[in-house]
Amino acid sequence: MHPTYIQKTKTIFLLIIILAATIIGTIPSIAEAPPIEPTPVTTDLHLLRVEHYLYLRATATTTKTTLLFSFPPDYTHQAPLFLEFFNDTSTKLLHYYLQPDTLEPNILLNCTLAPLDKNETILLHFNCWVLIKSHNYEDLPLYVKIPQKPTELPQCTQKWLQPTKVIQVNNILIQHKARQIQRLTTNILTLADRIAWFIKNHRYSLFVLQLNLDIFFNQDAVTTLLINGDNVGRSHLACALFRANTIPARVILALGDQPFWTQMHYIMEYYVPGYGWVIIDTTRAHNLHQPYRQIILRICHPEDEQDTKTDYIFPLMKSEERWLWLNTTYIEPYYVDCDTGSKSRMFSESITTTDPFTADYAHFLTRFAFHYYETYLGTNLSETNLEHYYNATTLQYNALKTLQNHQNVYEYIILINNAIKEYQKIT
Repeated sequence: MHPTYIQKTKTIFLLIIILAATIIGTIPSIAEAPPIEPTPVTTDLHLLRVEHYLYLRATATTTKTTLLFSFPPDYTHQAPLFLEFFNDTSTKLLHYYLQPDTLEPNILLNCTLAPLDKNETILLHFNCWVLIKSHNYEDLPLYVKIPQKPTELPQCTQKWLQPTKVIQVNNILIQHKARQIQRLTTNILTLADRIAWFIKNHRYSLFVLQLNLDIFFNQDAVTTLLINGDNVGRSHLACALFRANTIPARVILALGDQPFWTQMHYIMEYYVPGYGWVIIDTTRAHNLHQPYRQIILRICHPEDEQDTKTDYIFPLMKSEERWLWLNTTYIEPYYVDCDTGSKSRMFSESITTTDPFTADYAHFLTRFAFHYYETYLGTNLSETNLEHYYNATTLQYNALKTLQNHQNVYEYIILINNAIKEYQKIT
């Protein structure tokens, strides 16, 4: 090799080494790099309260009456906590307790009323307290295939595919609209977004007209498809469109974060295979509706859809799932306009932020304590057992007040733990 070429090669090699050293010198070493602080993971606990003013009026003289009223069930991220009657409740309320509904997971408040005179009106005024763990569906897959046949679904969900009195799945108009909305998508989540958007915007001017005239008609799925409807009909229509696409769907009775008093709000949920039930607020076109936005009072079954009632305020508005039952036709709920007479509203009392483990533990203890509370509320207990029961319920009430006023989850856990210990002393 020629000496001049060797010299040039050495010079180029030396320049490469110097350039590499210069570049490397500008890059900080691992030891010099600033540490990356992990983002803290937290979970919110929401203390919510539903307040009910339930006025009842006798149209004739009555004997003792049984009233059943929907109470918040223990369901997914919702844990019922306490039932509280106000002092202005009528003395005609003789006895009350909580009982499981035959349609799970629902719970009923069972009230015994004293005999009433004709035209007598009484008030039941009470709070239902619940603890809700936040959940924003971050674990929901981005793609889940739409089932092609019912056998691809769990047996326990298939009942929410069938046609009923108010959800006419087999109607040709429903079938056509369901196929039209699905178009070419095979993703349940995409379909859900399309249904939510359609329900809110479909013939909206007709809804506004009905609202301004205070005239709402039948709230079944087909009627709502033709002329729109209130939140009741919108939920029925959404369920029909899901069921027509082989996706189980059901109506939920709930009271949500609305700044006004109401009778009841109807939303719905659909089943995602491999994941579970997902909520849509059909009035707001809000898919993946988070659990702290409402207190759920009833998960409706096909049996509810077959036994509907007329609205208490709008006499032409039919097909509402029931949230209360009376064993006599001589007593009726007294509603006027949700300013006068019966009314309900949900209130967000506090938000407590903690780590996920503590939130899960607090939520678990709440459910565990409520199981005892539901078991012993309204039962005949001996003097010693009654003392343990009063101690336990006082601790539960103090626990919810701790969350309400101080957002102290650790004190809450201590109080609920002590309440459970008192319940466990009952023999």
